[in-house]
Amino acid sequence: MEPEEYRKRGKELVDYICQYLSTVRERRVNPDVQPGYMRTLLPDSAPVESESWERIFRDIEDIIMPGMVHWQSPHMHAYFPALTSWPSLLGDMLADAINCLGFTWASSPACTELEINVMDWLAKMLGLPCHFLHHYPNSKGGGVLQSTVSESTLIALLAARKNKILEMKTSEPDSDDSYLNSRLIAYASNQAHSSVEKAGLISLVKVRFLPVDENFCLRGDTLKAAVEEDRNCGLVPVFVCATLGTTGVCAFDNLAELGPVCAKEKLWLHIDAAYAGTAFLCPEFRTLMTGVDYADSFTFNPSKWMMVHFDCTAFWVKDKYKLQQTFSVNPIYLRHANTGAATDFMHWQIPLSRRFRSLKLWFVIRSFGVKNLQAHIRHGAELAKYFELMVTNDHMFEVPAKRHLGLVVFRLKGPNFLTEEVLAELTESGKMYLVPATINDKLIIRFTVTSQFTTREDILRDWSLIRQSAINVTNLHHGPVISSCPTPSDYKNTLNTFNTKYDDKENVFQKISDQPKHGALQDKDWVESISDDDLDPFDDCFPENEPVASKHRRASFLYKYCSVQEKKTVRSFSCNSVPVHNAEKLVPRGEPQKEDSIVSNIPGKVMILEKNAFRKLIKFYSVPSFPEFRIQCGLQFPCCPLEAFV
Repeated sequence: MEPEEYRKRGKELVDYICQYLSTVRERRVNPDVQPGYMRTLLPDSAPVESESWERIFRDIEDIIMPGMVHWQSPHMHAYFPALTSWPSLLGDMLADAINCLGFTWASSPACTELEINVMDWLAKMLGLPCHFLHHYPNSKGGGVLQSTVSESTLIALLAARKNKILEMKTSEPDSDDSYLNSRLIAYASNQAHSSVEKAGLISLVKVRFLPVDENFCLRGDTLKAAVEEDRNCGLVPVFVCATLGTTGVCAFDNLAELGPVCAKEKLWLHIDAAYAGTAFLCPEFRTLMTGVDYADSFTFNPSKWMMVHFDCTAFWVKDKYKLQQTFSVNPIYLRHANTGAATDFMHWQIPLSRRFRSLKLWFVIRSFGVKNLQAHIRHGAELAKYFELMVTNDHMFEVPAKRHLGLVVFRLKGPNFLTEEVLAELTESGKMYLVPATINDKLIIRFTVTSQFTTREDILRDWSLIRQSAINVTNLHHGPVISSCPTPSDYKNTLNTFNTKYDDKENVFQKISDQPKHGALQDKDWVESISDDDLDPFDDCFPENEPVASKHRRASFLYKYCSVQEKKTVRSFSCNSVPVHNAEKLVPRGEPQKEDSIVSNIPGKVMILEKNAFRKLIKFYSVPSFPEFRIQCGLQFPCCPLEAFV
């Protein structure tokens, strides 16, 4: 491709991108494909001769787009936001053209200099302590852009480990580093992200996940007791990862209580604010990070809610020298005339090379300005508040955890399989994308306002679909249900309370409000009519030594995979798993099952094991990982230790 053709094709691609993002709401949110779908669409080998751009461009819609989840869609409510914006796209377009590798100041001075200054801008925008600034009197800290919060947490743990081992060496100079490392222990709440566990696995530092209070918050007394207990056992506490905005319910650990404990016990306090960090652009949300002055490091993702596309993670440290002593290697070919005097970010990270990430962040901050970024955050939080209001006003649903920022968690009242079936129906429709979690063994649905394109009309439309799905599921299992939710006119009044106008071009509640009038319920809620056979099989009412049969019970495999975590609530969306291979050998196909066989047809029958037997199959020693849920990705069977079917 020559320059003139690049100019022509570049304009075509920009037009395509504009068209895609402007009409993304019209696309199916999650794809209707199966693993390996692309294999038949591509040749077995790479082309020997060059292909025309027209043919390549045509395959974007024919091959790529059918398998995409459209994260920019206003009907994308799964996970957390992963936003982009026009200025961000332009920033990376230029950065990709320059394609510098800014590992040292000398390798690209502008790359390093811009990052230093933009990170100081961003710290001030969030209201972070001055000790995180590069340019501040007597400051030893500073900020750097990493690829992910997961990597930032690992970097913080490695720096804390190195610093603690050096301290221990002063009193135990003859001890081997590996022996000292084996005595270290780190802490996080049982709501912490799975990346904390992964950091422990890589660093070989034990991680202890602590229980939370009724608001899913890690408290100071809990940490203090754990530290004392571990010291008495001969362990050396080294690191605490506090979460601001947990993955499950967006809960906030109590920094004002954790900070003094960390300071007294000389623990490195790292703050993971991956999603919620952007909200601190708004002063009214900064009370959620009271106590941040105690932090040794702080990280969040502008690539989530700040409209700076992935990858872009902000990471600050209080003492950059503790970071540099962990990662510094200085071969002669990387030295330069200003080594030691200038900042070389290769000593602040795991890899050597680094992209010019600060350019797109600079473009976004300057193009929007602080006021417009604040308005964007407030808009998302208000939409979530509006959705929560509709959920709480409907007798079929409950909100089991307090809403924070743009995340609402809710469930259908009653057994977990009802919520699971609602989620499955919504996911299979492709009209919106949601994911589950668990709270105290209750299956919940997470609804996050993710897109800057989302309007109140989009929220109304999605709520209509959720309610209709809930009515379909309850009618299927318990007969017709008469809805007592507010009428469309009630929602008009609700919209007015948010200072908006409701356009009644299309009554999105029409199908729901005209439900059949037969089979009216009594004053008691319909959930009270559910029989015992509908309850989840792993309910605590079953004795530990009593086998549980699945023959006559409706079982929910998603519920079991989410909730059997030994009461570790919401730490991730699922349980850890090791797939069973050659499952067909367990029971030959065509052979009748024995009455007590653990193998059953899925989803017609879901195998159920005694709780103790199930737990022996799975090692829950830290944060679970993601399995591929059938209802999330379209797989017919779950990836789990019980993946045995005939």
